[in-house]
Amino acid sequence: MSTKSWTRALCALSVLALIAAACGDDDTGDEGAAAVEAPAETAAPEPAADPEPAAEPEPEPAAEPEPEPAAEPEPAEAPAETDDAESAADAMNLADVCPSPIIIQTDWFPESEHGAMYQMVGADYVIDGDNQTTTGSLMVGDVDTGVDIEIRAGGPAIGFASGSSHIYVDEAITFAYVSTDGAIILGADTPTLAVVAPLEKNPQIIQWDPETYPDVQSIADIGEAGILVNVFAGGTFIDVFVNEGVLSADQIDPSYDGSPSRFITEGGAIAQQGFASESPYSYETVYEEWARPIAFELIHDAGLPLYSQTLAIRKGDLDALRPCLERFVPIVQQSVVDFATDSARANAIIVEAVETIDSFWQYPPALAEFSVQAQLELGLVGNGPDGTVGNMDEDRIADVIAKIIAAGFDVDPSLQPSDIVTNEFIDESIGF
Repeated sequence: MSTKSWTRALCALSVLALIAAACGDDDTGDEGAAAVEAPAETAAPEPAADPEPAAEPEPEPAAEPEPEPAAEPEPAEAPAETDDAESAADAMNLADVCPSPIIIQTDWFPESEHGAMYQMVGADYVIDGDNQTTTGSLMVGDVDTGVDIEIRAGGPAIGFASGSSHIYVDEAITFAYVSTDGAIILGADTPTLAVVAPLEKNPQIIQWDPETYPDVQSIADIGEAGILVNVFAGGTFIDVFVNEGVLSADQIDPSYDGSPSRFITEGGAIAQQGFASESPYSYETVYEEWARPIAFELIHDAGLPLYSQTLAIRKGDLDALRPCLERFVPIVQQSVVDFATDSARANAIIVEAVETIDSFWQYPPALAEFSVQAQLELGLVGNGPDGTVGNMDEDRIADVIAKIIAAGFDVDPSLQPSDIVTNEFIDESIGF
């Protein structure tokens, strides 16, 4: 057969195949394509090579997984985690922003109400019984902040001076325990600014004997019954309660010296000032001459909701201490939570410190444990109304300012809560 005839035959076959493919179903079309390919491969290798160029582009889509750069975010995540870790480490590094040691002047001998401070003391601590101080590395868990902390006893150790005044006597002190009423009344001469409140409620109480006065349920009931109330001289709450008519001036005896002897000797015929975190334990288990429960009401619940143990600075130091406060205040907040969660180690340091100071103040381990439980059960430690620990409610402080002014204290009537406290450095995410 001539080449031209073969070509014509091949063309005819191709036309038939195309017609079949157009008219038939999918399977027929495939068979038709196969029928065309077979003669093409046998008769003319040159045309058979035509499909190869068409097949070359096909592998390319299969190889297109090259846009796998989309998986590259994995390396990008590692730096983010690293940045977070570095940020957390920076937040706990106080060496470049805080003094060392950070000196905290408390309001009494070491006790569990100061637990958050001792929670931050490292294992290298040293107790100086003569100077009544505890000093060590300032730690956040196992992390060393790069500075030391020094906790100083107050009360008798500083001649019963207030934190508001003593922080101006010794300018080495970084923070002093300052009560809201102290800041209000003494602020004109010794202005302080509270930056964090480790205790949510004041642990001060007025106590009475429930056996002698079974009908008394509150401080207001004590006032109505005319029961003599033995208190320290100069207590703000007494003047407020007398001004408000909760108690009367003629039933106040300001001769209390901190001893239980008069209350016990008089068989509970009088009422007396005390502390919810200590007095119930001591009267029931320590004072053998009494050895039974007492009843009490918190000063806070009776109508004077002051903060009793805020950490305050000299107001003029704010700008200089701001970089330190931004890091240190959240550390204190977390320490409050950590101490309440596990107080054993810090309480052991507190008990050891009291033993080393070796004064009239006694603080056995059982009392330290009782204090922590009382703090939790009575809400002495805990969140504010917004779920944050350590911040201060300005409405509450405004109420205390108004009560103190009404009681006749010499206070600037224009005084505002923001003049004596700030929540600027509080981390609102930290709470119980």
